Amino acid sequence: MQSEPDRRSHARECLLAGIDAANPRAVLEEQLQLDRSVLSVGGSEVDLSTVSDVFLVGGGNAAGTAASALESILGDRLMGGAVVTDDPRETSRVTTFDGTHPLPSEANVTGTRKVLEIAEGAGPDDLVLTIIAGGGSSLLCAPSADVSLDALRSVTDSLLASGADIDEINAVRKHCSAIKGGQLARAAAPARVVGLVFSDVVGNKLDVIASGPTAPDPTTYADALGVLDRYGISAEPAVRDHLLRGDRGELQETPKPGDPAFDAVENHVVADTDTALDAAADAVASLGYDPLVLTSRIRGEAREAAKTHVALGEEVLATGRPIDPPAALLTGGETTVTVRGDGSGGPNLEFALGAALELDDDGIAVGCVDTDGYDGGTDVAGAVVDAATVDRGTSAQAQAMLADNDAFGFFDGRDELVVTGATGTNVNDLRVVLVGSPSDATD
Repeated sequence: MQSEPDRRSHARECLLAGIDAANPRAVLEEQLQLDRSVLSVGGSEVDLSTVSDVFLVGGGNAAGTAASALESILGDRLMGGAVVTDDPRETSRVTTFDGTHPLPSEANVTGTRKVLEIAEGAGPDDLVLTIIAGGGSSLLCAPSADVSLDALRSVTDSLLASGADIDEINAVRKHCSAIKGGQLARAAAPARVVGLVFSDVVGNKLDVIASGPTAPDPTTYADALGVLDRYGISAEPAVRDHLLRGDRGELQETPKPGDPAFDAVENHVVADTDTALDAAADAVASLGYDPLVLTSRIRGEAREAAKTHVALGEEVLATGRPIDPPAALLTGGETTVTVRGDGSGGPNLEFALGAALELDDDGIAVGCVDTDGYDGGTDVAGAVVDAATVDRGTSAQAQAMLADNDAFGFFDGRDELVVTGATGTNVNDLRVVLVGSPSDATD
């Protein structure tokens, strides 16, 4: 029988392979082709010889690495630009603003104002390449004129702790912003806009990824107010007053489907959860496991999703359904955490601790990471656990720490943690359940 540390190391190897595959430089070098003057992406072509100037704008965890890669691909065809990221890379033509995530800061606002300035200055014969990436909802932050940064930070913090899903959170953020919800496209019109999208959203919803700065927004001010009421969020008066004014028709709505702002806009998803899942599946197959990708759309409370994943692993081990061991069950998506305690740790650490509390069979290991390298404001990506992670002596402590939302406190200093640092990407969360032992496993 394979030892548990080997199974844990295989799970870790699988997760890291998934992260590496979504690296923006590798993705863009594969997805974009420049043949003489013709730039191709996603079946669409732009003849750069017919374009006056090419600008690059955008934001998100992947924006720094993507900007550096695009400078290499486009060379002197790129006039300039600006991106906002929490993982800046060296660039020469594009100004990179070092922002904060998950809560916005003055640096985010300054960088976002520059992004809008460049977009607004683009003419009808210009091309605006736009990096839309996970984390962009925080990093591309330009509060509406009557909403202060402090008020926006406060409501964002409350939303992130409420258990609301990302669609709901972003409905509020779009309606307190000058760039989200298609407003970047509105600023750039009538220039041609090509969005290069790194998706961290279940189902690749363009209006939700980074709060959809170049996508039509189906939500309204009334929807945003509904989210605050549904989750009992007492936003600062400036935020609620702003949303109420919008609901009364006193403020311009975000551009909707069919708006002329999108006449010259096209968005291409160049990387998403499937990018990571496919690479992770290849990695575990090379280790001797039979991989099965179950879904890229996991959502809901993290600790509850953990129970389901463990149950699936137990079923495989006991019955061979839906696949015979040795097997690797893979999922992507984004779970949430409803914060009721005072601890630290995001959905991946809560998922890992929840799984560890369920595991009692030594034939299963479970691993999970946030592909950007930072889970819930901690400096770790996630964790890999097995039946030995929580034993009789630590079970009560683990349960109490999970109840206090302190999964990081439980794992801190233990070798189950997965620490990557900033990965330069974000394509949502990645999970693996390894079951059984491959016959060709080596120590």
